[in-house]
Amino acid sequence: MTASSPAGRRRPRHHLALPWWVAAPAALGALFVVLPVLGMVLRIDPSGFWGLITSESSLAALWLSLRTALASTVLCILLGTPLALVLARSSFPGLRLLRALILLPLVLPPVVGGIALLYVYGRTGLLGQHLEVLGVSVAFTTTAVVLAQTFVSLPFLVVGLEGALRSAGTRYEGLAATLGAGPGTVLRRVTLPLVLPGLASGAVLAFARSLGEFGATLTFAGSLQGTTRTLPLEIYLQRETDPDAAVALSLVLVAVAIAVVGLSAPKVRASARGSASRGPR
Repeated sequence: MTASSPAGRRRPRHHLALPWWVAAPAALGALFVVLPVLGMVLRIDPSGFWGLITSESSLAALWLSLRTALASTVLCILLGTPLALVLARSSFPGLRLLRALILLPLVLPPVVGGIALLYVYGRTGLLGQHLEVLGVSVAFTTTAVVLAQTFVSLPFLVVGLEGALRSAGTRYEGLAATLGAGPGTVLRRVTLPLVLPGLASGAVLAFARSLGEFGATLTFAGSLQGTTRTLPLEIYLQRETDPDAAVALSLVLVAVAIAVVGLSAPKVRASARGSASRGPR
């Protein structure tokens, strides 16, 4: 008689019993989120829906939103990964202040973030005045859209990745170091594979936040069709002139966000299971 290997057996899931009274507030919370979306769906006229979302301005805004959100997500990964590593693995005076400053966009009104960016990258801003001498304009360009989205989205990736780093601990990193691996090798072969699910979930949140960014974009980049008018700005503009178009575009944004989160969630869970079963290499 042969025994199946532990790796080949799946552990049964155990669900903890919850108090009966939890169901009522849970249902209210779900309805609080679902009912507004349902209200928009019921407001739509199916006969004119396709024409509203395929207009030239709508498609231009959607394409611009997807491009800039993807660019800002890449920028968040490039900047946020080192930041999360420093916050989770370092200890120096001012670390708590640094963390507070990095997470500041989470609590700041986006409009304030847009004004702050304007006073840094605008024509008379801290850096903008020097860039203007070189013939480089940032404010009210597509680049400004990417910077605004990155500013508000970066903390989401940093928070998720820092939490993953702290949960992973330093045991395997210490073992790799005692076996002669250098800091770079430990980072590439041990740390990053362990926290890949956290990085993936943080990137998804950053992309979703970038896709829905409004206030900082409007303040710092303006609303120029084809250049800085993202889908949230197009929705705001249409709300004043064509409410049906605003509702239709809002549903498009909801559908894109649901698709991004829905398609990425299984991959994040699979990556988490794979990291847990394989361990560091």
